[in-house]
Parts: sequence; C-alpha cells; structure tokens
Amino acid sequence: MPEAETKGATTVPTAARPAKGNTGLPAKGNTGLPAKGNTVLPATGNTVLPATGNPTTPTEDAAEKSAGLASEGAVGPVTPPAESDPQAVPARTGYGPVFAVPEFRAVFAAHAFSLLGLVVSEIALSVLVYGLTGSPLLSALTFALGFLPYLIGGTLLAGVADRFPARRVLVVCDLVCAGCVAVMVLPGAPVAVLLVMRAALALVAPVFQGTRTATLSDVLGDGELFVLGRSLLRILSQSALLAGFGTGGLLLTVVSPRHALLVTVCTFLASAALLRFGTRRRPARAHRGQPLVRDSLRGARRVLADRRILVLLLLFWLPPMFVVAPEALAAPYAEGLGAGTAGLGLLMCALPVGTIAGELFAGSRLRPVTRGRITLPLVCVTLLPYAAYALRPGLGWTLVLLVLAGAGSAYTLGLDQWFVRAVPDELLGRAMTLNTAGLMTVQGVGMALSGAVAEFAGVRATVVGAGVLGTVVCVALAVAARRAGHGTEPGEENGQDVG
Repeated sequence: MPEAETKGATTVPTAARPAKGNTGLPAKGNTGLPAKGNTVLPATGNTVLPATGNPTTPTEDAAEKSAGLASEGAVGPVTPPAESDPQAVPARTGYGPVFAVPEFRAVFAAHAFSLLGLVVSEIALSVLVYGLTGSPLLSALTFALGFLPYLIGGTLLAGVADRFPARRVLVVCDLVCAGCVAVMVLPGAPVAVLLVMRAALALVAPVFQGTRTATLSDVLGDGELFVLGRSLLRILSQSALLAGFGTGGLLLTVVSPRHALLVTVCTFLASAALLRFGTRRRPARAHRGQPLVRDSLRGARRVLADRRILVLLLLFWLPPMFVVAPEALAAPYAEGLGAGTAGLGLLMCALPVGTIAGELFAGSRLRPVTRGRITLPLVCVTLLPYAAYALRPGLGWTLVLLVLAGAGSAYTLGLDQWFVRAVPDELLGRAMTLNTAGLMTVQGVGMALSGAVAEFAGVRATVVGAGVLGTVVCVALAVAARRAGHGTEPGEENGQDVG
C-alpha cells in the first residue's frame, strides 16, 4: 500500500490524503479548464492552488515520512505511473483501471490466497472434528465458530485498525492465522484446542477485513476506483464459496484433514508475503492515546452516534439478515422438492451466482452516477423475489428467484461510496471493522432465526415471511437514508459523475 499517491505530476503522501468527497474531478460543468478560482502552475511538479490560495503541497512532516520510504521497507518507485493514479476517475466504466494499480493487484492476490486457505480449513477442520468425536453437533460448531467471535473481535479490537500502520496489522493478522492453523496440524491436538484455534481465527478476521477495506481507500482513493475495488473483493469472496468447497472436498480425497490444513498455513503465509512486499507502509490513522478496548468502544460509539453513518450500517446489515433465509433452509427445501443432493448444490450456488452477476454488471456497465441513483430503489426490491415462494415454484423457478435476489445485492456499490465519504479518516479503520463484524453477526442471527421460525411455520412460509418483512425493513431504511441526505450527492442532479 503506497506511501504516496499521485495527483497529476505532484507526489502527495498519504498523510496529506485528499479531503472526503474529493475525487480529483474538475468542477461540475467543467469543459477542460481548471475549476473557477484555481490556478494551475505548469512548473515542474505541478501544484494546484485552490481558491483559498493555499497550495496543496505536502507538509514538511509528510515529506519527511515520504523521504523515509526506503528505511520503512517500501518497494518500487515513490511515484506510480500516471495511468495508475489511484485518485483519478477512469475515463471508461469497468474494472480494468482498478487492476492498473499495482498495489491493488497485490491486495487482490493476497485476498485470494487467504480465502482459499480459510475455505479449506473450514472443510478440513469440520471433517477432522467429526472423525475424532463422531459428533455432528461438534462438527457443526466448527462452522458456527466462524460467526460468533466476529462481534467480539469487531467491537473490542476495532481500534487496532487505526492505531497501527495498516500494513503491519494485515501482515500480523495473517501470521497469527497461520500460527493458529499450525497448532491445529500438530498430531494429537485435542478437540478443545482445535475449536479454540478456530474461534481465534474468527476473532482476528474482522480486524483484518476492516483494516484491508480502510486501506483500499488509500490505495484507490475514496471515489470510483474504491467502489470497484470493493466490488472485486466481494466477487472474489463469492467465487471462493462456489469453487472453494469443491476444491477442499477433492483435496480431502487425496490427503488427511491435518495435511489439508497445511495448505491453509501456506496460503496465509503467502498472503502475508504479498502484503508485506507488494504494498507500502502508511502511518497509523490515529494516535494510541487510550487503552485498546476503551479506544475501540469509544470509536464504535462515535460511529454509531452519527445518524448518517448509522443508517448506512443498517443498510449493510439488515437486508443480508433476511437474504440468508433460503440458504439456511436449503437442505429441507430441496428435500421437499425431491431435488436430492444435486438440487441442494444448485440451491446453495444460486445466490452467489446472482451476486457475482449483479456486481459485474453494475461495476462494468453502469456509470457511477447511475449506480448512485438506483442504490435505494434496488434495496427496496432485492428481497421481493422471496415473496414468490408463496406460488410454490419448482426447482427451476426457485433458482431464478434466488439469482434475482442475489443480483439485487449490487446496491452495495452505492453504499460503499457513501460510507467511505461519511466516515472521518481517523475512524475509517474502526468503522470498517465494525461494519464487517456486524454483517457477519447478523447473518449468523438470520440463519438461526430462519431455522427457529421454520420449525413452527414451515420452510416455504419462512422464506416468504423473510421476503415480505425484509422488504418492509428495506423500504423504511431507504426512506431514512434519503432523509439523512444519501442518494442526493452534489452533481447528480445534472448527471455529472461524482464517483
């Protein structure tokens, strides 16, 4: 993650990151001339003087930090090529400009490695625990422990994301995860130790994910490239769900579960190496003025106290709580349809396929201003396909409904843009960590509630209820978001790209 970003021909250290909402675009209605009141000096190392007359040159402190890159272990030149300018909004819509940023490629590859390792570890550990105990409950608990500690780690440890340099946090998290899995590999490790290590992985996960997401805003800026970068990581996550479990299952036909866990150790180490040598050091976002837990809780209170941020968090959290209902009930629903294991596999894949398709279309075909305009309407309709379960569709139509519901999750591209602009820089890491923890927690709650309701109301009625009640909740949140000022960004009224 680079120490410095470029704006035009001037190297701007991350300490002098642009203000929220600055996308590097000319003023609205600009025809190629500088914004009114701005003076562009054509001298070497172009400096743009804003209307106030204060040049946007780096501070002395920032310059000293930039000059110390070599001693901090930075790699590559300080100034990336012009085509990789992370603050520049791409001239065309699509994901190509994101991959043009070298640092993002390292983050993307590291994410792929860590995802592969995590999926393999979940399968291998579940099989290992079941083989040692013969208990379906304990085997299922290995998956449940992937959700439960998220709330604890995301709340009590969120301050880590802002109190330490982001690259150090990411590398240490990967090394901790590799160490936890290495303990699982030890011959004779008791089941209790295996479950504790699994919980430790989930405890670290929200800190890692929140820090990585906050770092994307430094690598790619807080405009269009950030939105597309986040989208690519989500697409990769959904793709890993589709391919990872099959890969893990095949691996277990060749090696033992403990040997399969060695693959996870290697993938976490590979992720750590990519992040350490493929990204650059940045200073911490906040000072360590208070104990970690107190600082984390204080940051969470500040985030939740801001009405604009809170409504966005609820838009991130609550729709997925209803979305997971068909996944949680896929096995009994497939049995009711007489679809067998093949039908069950298709039902489990339909939502991720829809999510990937929706994100790819929105990211590659829609302009930023269009995505912003459809965000709230899309939130309102994304759960409506579940209501059609009341018509008792067969397997084919059920798959169509699930794909449509998954595609509706493309509304998150608009939320990403609003969220990164609404959160103050010094709280961004904590806010992203809190967002991740809340999202995983509510999905776990949603799965549990779906199962409990289905015990009394039946599977089909539960999914229909999730669709109807979820739509009501989404409409209420969309109204609250509009009243909070989201979806009415400056420039949208004239069709100007503001991403």
